[in-house]
Amino acid sequence: MDFMEVFFVSLGTAVIVFYGVKMVRFAKMFHPRVWFPQPESFFTSMGEWAVVTGGSDGIGRAYAFELAGRGLNVVILSRTKDKLDRVAVEIEETTGQKVKVIVADFTEDDMYECIEAKLKGLNIGVLVNNVGILPSHIPCKFLQTKDLEQKITKVINCNVKALVKMCQIVLPGMEIRGKGMIVNISSGVASVPSPIYTMYCASKVFVERFSQGLQAEYKAKGVMIQAVAPFGVSTPMTGYQKPNMVTLTAEDFVRSSLEYLLAGDKTYGSICHTVLGWMVKTVPKQILHSESMQDSLLEYVKKRLGK
Repeated sequence: MDFMEVFFVSLGTAVIVFYGVKMVRFAKMFHPRVWFPQPESFFTSMGEWAVVTGGSDGIGRAYAFELAGRGLNVVILSRTKDKLDRVAVEIEETTGQKVKVIVADFTEDDMYECIEAKLKGLNIGVLVNNVGILPSHIPCKFLQTKDLEQKITKVINCNVKALVKMCQIVLPGMEIRGKGMIVNISSGVASVPSPIYTMYCASKVFVERFSQGLQAEYKAKGVMIQAVAPFGVSTPMTGYQKPNMVTLTAEDFVRSSLEYLLAGDKTYGSICHTVLGWMVKTVPKQILHSESMQDSLLEYVKKRLGK
C-alpha cells in the first residue's frame, strides 16, 4: 500500500476504535451495579458523617435521607431553620442516625468561618455540594433578568463560591485520612451553551471543570470527586414539575445517581439523563441557539410551570 492508503486505513481504524470505546462506555451505563459495584460498607468506610448543602429541600434533602439510610450521620445546611429542623427530625425518626443542622444562606459569603467551626472534629466521609439557585424561575435573556446586579452576586456566591469554600473546609480532612467522596451537583444544561439559561449554565460549567480538575489532583490521595449533571428533576427549583420518563423525582434521581459514584469524574446520574445528554450534544448548535428554539423552550417551561 502507498502512503495515502496506509493513512486512510489508519485513520479509519482510529475512528472505529474511538467510537467503539465510546459505545462500550455508554453501554456500561445501563448496568451500573454490574460495572460499578460498591461494597455494602462503601459509604460508612469513608467516614462517620455526610455533609449536604441545600439539604432542606429537593435533591439535597433526598441525598441526606439516602446517605443516612446507608449508615451515615448527616449535617444539613440551608437558610431556613424551620425546614432544617423538620427534615432533621424526619431523618432521625426514619433512619436512627444523628443529624446536625447549620443555618447558612449561601447567597451571602460571610458565614464560612462559622460553618468550619461547627464542622470541626467531625469525621466527614461524604460531602454533597448541592446548593444552587436560578437567576429566574422563568428563563430569560441575560439583560432581561430582574434585579440583575443582585442576581449576578447571588448566583456566583451560591453556585460557585459555596462549592469551592465547602471543598476548602472539608477536603483537608479527607486528604489526611486518605479517603472521602465529594459529589458536586452540576446540571445537564451545562452540556452545551444554553441561551436563556446563560448565567446558570455558565456557573454549572464551573462546577464540572472544578470537580474534574480537583479529582485529577486528589485521586492519588484516595479522595473521589464527581460532578453529577441531572436534567429534569421535580424539585422546588423546577416548580415541582410532574415526574415522567425524563423528569424524575428527587428520591428516584438520588438513588440512581449513587449507583454511578464509581463511574468517573462526571455522570448524568441516570440512564435516561445520560441518553438525553447524548442527544442534546448531537443537535447542531445553530439549531439550539436559534431564536425559534429559545422561544419554544421558554413556552415549554412556562407550560410545565403552569405560568
